Amino acid sequence: MRRITIWLLSTVAALVLLFSYRTSTMGAGGETSAIASGPDGPAGSGSSWTGADGSGSPTDDSGDTSSGSGDTSSGGGTSGGSGTATGSVAQTRWGPVQVRITVSGGKITDVTAVQVPDGNHRDQEINDYAVPILRQEALAAQSARIDTVSGATVTSDGYRESLQSAVDAAHLK
Repeated sequence: MRRITIWLLSTVAALVLLFSYRTSTMGAGGETSAIASGPDGPAGSGSSWTGADGSGSPTDDSGDTSSGSGDTSSGGGTSGGSGTATGSVAQTRWGPVQVRITVSGGKITDVTAVQVPDGNHRDQEINDYAVPILRQEALAAQSARIDTVSGATVTSDGYRESLQSAVDAAHLK
């Protein structure tokens, strides 16, 4: 009888510990880090495109190429546009994720994480590992169709969402 009682209490204690374990010390809405900030700063929530046409003047952020000659090869077009596009902020379970792409000749030449969750040491470890992999995947794919990084599913999903927003703002396919 004594062994059964000890076994039962041990099992209950193990289950209580298992179900009370938290994987992170913060929930959504925690502090974030601005890895790189631009003209709109890290708090910008919408997508934006900053490109240059043949004359060097900024293009229209709305991506409207119907005015003028309608030539989509300059500014935000897919065949020769150059500039940067900042994706919208993807609100994830552990905090916001936002990326910025640099486009040259209609190709993504760089991807920068503007915001990633960093409320605790574990978030920073995950991002130090996952963000460079996600960047390489995006550059290789030239789109937001990238694989999820194992162990960083939430960050990968937010990265992909913000990346797709930036790709859309740059009018890439």
